[in-house]
Amino acid sequence: MKQNKMMLAALLALPLTALAADAVKMPAALPKYGQDKPIQVPQIAKQTLANGLEVWVLPRQGLPRVDYVLALRGAGFGADAADAPGRAKLLAGLLNEGTAQRDSRAIAEAAQGMGGGVGAAPANDGITLTAYALTSHAEGMMKLLAEVARSPAFPEKEVTLAKANAQQALRVASAQPGFRASKALNQAIYGDHPYGRSQETAEAIEATTAEILRAEHVKRFRPDRALLVITGRISAAEGLQLAQAAFGDWAAQGPAPAEIAAAPLSAKPQHILLERPESVQSTLRLGRPGAPANSADQVPLRLTSTILGDGFSSRINQNLREEKGYTYGASAGARSYRVGGAIAGGADVRNEVTGASLQEFINEYKRIGAELVPAAELQMSKRYVAGSYLLTTQLQGAVAQTLANNWLVGLPAEFLGQYVPLIQKVTAAQVREIGKKYFAPEAQTLVVVGDKGAIAEQLKAFGNFTSSSQR
Repeated sequence: MKQNKMMLAALLALPLTALAADAVKMPAALPKYGQDKPIQVPQIAKQTLANGLEVWVLPRQGLPRVDYVLALRGAGFGADAADAPGRAKLLAGLLNEGTAQRDSRAIAEAAQGMGGGVGAAPANDGITLTAYALTSHAEGMMKLLAEVARSPAFPEKEVTLAKANAQQALRVASAQPGFRASKALNQAIYGDHPYGRSQETAEAIEATTAEILRAEHVKRFRPDRALLVITGRISAAEGLQLAQAAFGDWAAQGPAPAEIAAAPLSAKPQHILLERPESVQSTLRLGRPGAPANSADQVPLRLTSTILGDGFSSRINQNLREEKGYTYGASAGARSYRVGGAIAGGADVRNEVTGASLQEFINEYKRIGAELVPAAELQMSKRYVAGSYLLTTQLQGAVAQTLANNWLVGLPAEFLGQYVPLIQKVTAAQVREIGKKYFAPEAQTLVVVGDKGAIAEQLKAFGNFTSSSQR
């Protein structure tokens, strides 16, 4: 033991250079990448129940687990009334806080007893409920998912607690410059469109009642606008049988709500300065309307976003973070939904480089729309997109979520297997055209949150900014 301690002490005393000399040496040239492996497109068993509910089952070998995703189209932020922005967040968050059969604790204990869990989350185009359990409890978890989705009680005490928590979270978020910047940018991009209602207000939270949530649930949760994805160690026949038993008698009530109108494809650019006195840094946002998920531009737009500003190796992050040292991170890219989308970029930077940072964003936006991306950079980005996607789809829960999300935004099940091959076909010329179309600097709204006295002079080079201390 004493000898071992002496050896350890001697190693710790060695300089790092000595240790590195004995380390495994890297080859002079790294080996070439292996051949890309195509994604194995799963065989999806599909059936539409008599009530309109679509059911997709993807049997997979692996862990003895089954994953469920129930997607409710038209139930998300896009369905919120103009005077109730963000209500979908409360609606989704309270689904598993009590049903007609059991309270929130009993729901959690039942899910844990099956080796799983159940929850829900809102998005612009819908609400998704996710659940998972050991295969031996596949039937029990399906029943619990149906109970949470179909008969939430919205107990008064849980609604009161959720509202108090939401008000506190809103107060905390509102003090953050990124929250203010994103809210202002969404308003500039979407105007009065429902996609601009994803951030709740104190008034909307306070006005929410258990009665309102029950009425909204009845209106938004309908089998004829729902998809159930089942994946895991389960046969197609068994999955369809369980779905029929749990959801077959689910009936829609009343007429279906109107579909969300198309979001704007363009908007007048604005220059907005939101004052934050004595702030030592500025929060920058750039944005404009984008394209819906089913647009012909969708795949090249995703690749262009990756090259320009989505990821650590993107041009904007490398420029502002690695080369200039202006920020810890910068990004830019597209967001796409069922009937519209947005282009958004931004960073938090030091006051003294506010103008310089905006200029670098503009420079990169111009470059992506004017120059052909070099072949090596294009190939690297394609590999990154394809590799990330292939890794994600190895997880059965992620596959179910991807299929459900694609369905919500109007993409077919087949897109799961089509995406990587389509990415591989995008050309440098297409990237340039997409850059010119969606990232033209003159079409971007600029939002800056910061100390007006410290940054106003720098902003003059970009035009007149409307100053406000409110938003």
